[in-house]
Amino acid sequence: MLLVVFSGFIMAICMPFILKLLSGKSSAWISLFPFALFSYFSSYLPLVSAGDTVKTHVEWVPSLGVGLDFHFDGLSLLFTLLITGIGTLVFLYTSSYLKGHVYLDRFYAYLSLFMASMLGVVLADNVITLFVFWELTSISSFFLIGFNNESEASRKSALTALTITGMGGLFLLAGMVAIGYISGEYQISALASMKPEIQGSEWYLLIMILVFLGAFTKSAQFPFHFWLPGAMKAPTPVSTYLHSATMVKAGIYLLARFTPILGGDSTWNSTLIIVGGITMVYAAIHALFRLDLKGILAYSTISALGILVFLIGIGTEEALLAAGVFILVHALYKATLFLVTGIVDHETGTRDISKLSGLNQVMKPVALAALLAALSNAGIPLTFGFIGKDLIYEATLHAGTAGMVLTVLALVTNTALLVAGFMAGIKPFWGKLPSAFEKVHLPHWTMWVPPLVLGSLGLLFGLLPALAEPLINPVFTSLTLEAPTFHLKIWHGFNTVLMLSLATLGMGAGLFFLIKPSESLLAKATRFERISPQHILTGLAHGFYTFSEKWTGFFQNGYLRYYLITILSFLTILLGYRLFLGVELYVNTAILSEVTLYEAIIVIIMASAILFTVFSKSRLTAVASLGVVGYCFCLIFLFYSAPDLAMTQFSIDTLTVILFVLVLYNLPKYLKLSETKDRIRDGILSLAFGALISILTLEVLNETVNKDISTYYAENAYILGKGKNVVNVILVDFRGFDTMVEITVLAIAALGVFSLLKLRLKSIEKE
Repeated sequence: MLLVVFSGFIMAICMPFILKLLSGKSSAWISLFPFALFSYFSSYLPLVSAGDTVKTHVEWVPSLGVGLDFHFDGLSLLFTLLITGIGTLVFLYTSSYLKGHVYLDRFYAYLSLFMASMLGVVLADNVITLFVFWELTSISSFFLIGFNNESEASRKSALTALTITGMGGLFLLAGMVAIGYISGEYQISALASMKPEIQGSEWYLLIMILVFLGAFTKSAQFPFHFWLPGAMKAPTPVSTYLHSATMVKAGIYLLARFTPILGGDSTWNSTLIIVGGITMVYAAIHALFRLDLKGILAYSTISALGILVFLIGIGTEEALLAAGVFILVHALYKATLFLVTGIVDHETGTRDISKLSGLNQVMKPVALAALLAALSNAGIPLTFGFIGKDLIYEATLHAGTAGMVLTVLALVTNTALLVAGFMAGIKPFWGKLPSAFEKVHLPHWTMWVPPLVLGSLGLLFGLLPALAEPLINPVFTSLTLEAPTFHLKIWHGFNTVLMLSLATLGMGAGLFFLIKPSESLLAKATRFERISPQHILTGLAHGFYTFSEKWTGFFQNGYLRYYLITILSFLTILLGYRLFLGVELYVNTAILSEVTLYEAIIVIIMASAILFTVFSKSRLTAVASLGVVGYCFCLIFLFYSAPDLAMTQFSIDTLTVILFVLVLYNLPKYLKLSETKDRIRDGILSLAFGALISILTLEVLNETVNKDISTYYAENAYILGKGKNVVNVILVDFRGFDTMVEITVLAIAALGVFSLLKLRLKSIEKE
């Protein structure tokens, strides 16, 4: 399982070499990779459908309870098949959609990176591992959304998406850590049995809020929804893969996965119903007024995500079953419509539905795929969408005292979504073909076969719903921890649910013929943009940016001396306040070693060198005096039997003096660029800071020495680290991550210096 998940990362690294090998050949062969993963996960279908699960464990950070744990159950199965199945079709579609693109290898690498990250999310069985893959989906989606990096709009959309989802990821991390701290368990599959302890904790409400923020930002719930329409600046394969079938459903997956752990509480259910209800109605109505095909699909996607949150909030077995079915229903018809939109845009050069019509005459297979998707979206009988709509109404009708209100909300949403689906899937192909599109032709089969396959699956599962049961039954078990006792059926008889479905069809069809999308209608819908969440949050972000710019301009003004004054003043105030609270100074002279003649001479030399440094009129003399101070420290280390520290100090001081001399050699002699009062100020600040540090040092001498850590390192350095040099073992083994980060910082600094040197060389060459 671990190799399967990480194969996507390996593929991303190898992608430039693979495309180089395929030079002159179709890149459609690359789609065999996600298809192989799809076949692998499909092989588990009989096992998981029988109620079994698969677990794997690889040690990662065992001391913190963090491991590369993966758990394959019904919910994971559904998502892995969507990720790899739709991924296969998207890879195939991309081979023609971006054929000849200069950065095609980069695009495939980003797709592979995203696919592996998403697989990690839905398979992870450790809360920290889940977070790591969660953030990788945000990073990889940032690259994909901003793929057209020469476009300012694409860059802005990518940054907005990363900001919103990345912020949510930080909240999610806090929630995951809190769950692990309270339960003492980081394995997700084991947390369900600890539900009473978690929900009984005083931290339960905070954990719930943190998980909600992570899920809502990723799944574009109100008021964080606005990043998703902006992300439509990405190429169509990205919109299909990330924003209809996979990434945006990561938040849905999170809520579904943690429902057996955190769900069942009235606050949990009420919050999800309210947020999901607002999102689904708000976005569905907005979709009615859009002219851009991608805009329509974006808002209808947000609405569908709201429906899923809404159903998880209702929390009954009927609602969770409806959610499981609707995840599959929505993925099939929405991915189809996105792919169709890409074909229309690719061939006609426009996505404006007010200009599109009659395309069925020149692109019949594409029109058929769009029609099948639109019918499933509308919930027409004999489609899988019809079964999904029925289950939604059944869940709302049986939701208790609020059932009627929830049913009305679902009816309004489904009606608006039907209209949006017809606008995207039927209107561009209906009517008379404009003369401007008479030369439009059917694209390569690798573009129109994927949407036709997905659209046909919506019809197949509608005609034979039993085919979907092996996939839906284990999902139901994962969500409810109960064995399924239902069967998906086309016909449930004449009842209220059927009447609601027919009412949806009737009202939706009527609205479709009544609403005439236009610029004026769009302007009316967007006139309240100033009070929209996007405008408010953007305004806050702009205000924060302005404040940060002024704050930085005040403190980071380009003068090093002011930086030092600010830092030292802050530390002086902080230390002074600490000492003001109370300080115990007592120097036990009895335990102090006698000052030797050598030490006294060294101190006198050091003091003299410091005076030379402060009052010297020459930069080189000041640098040499500082070097003397450093060498005096070397001698002190030697006196106290620390030759390793002495050698380190000697090396650093020698290198520092040489660098200072090289830098300052060609500069003019000292110039009096500061006034006397400024030098007096600096002297007072230096003396005050030095005095406070001295007092603090004397206070530390009075503290009881605790040698537990030192003893542990000394006793275990050879046993655990296999090294006799305790310092080296601490740096490499016990504090290896610290050392790794330090090396990384140095490497980044070295790259920065190298870049500046190269820049300087180029400028010299130009001169």
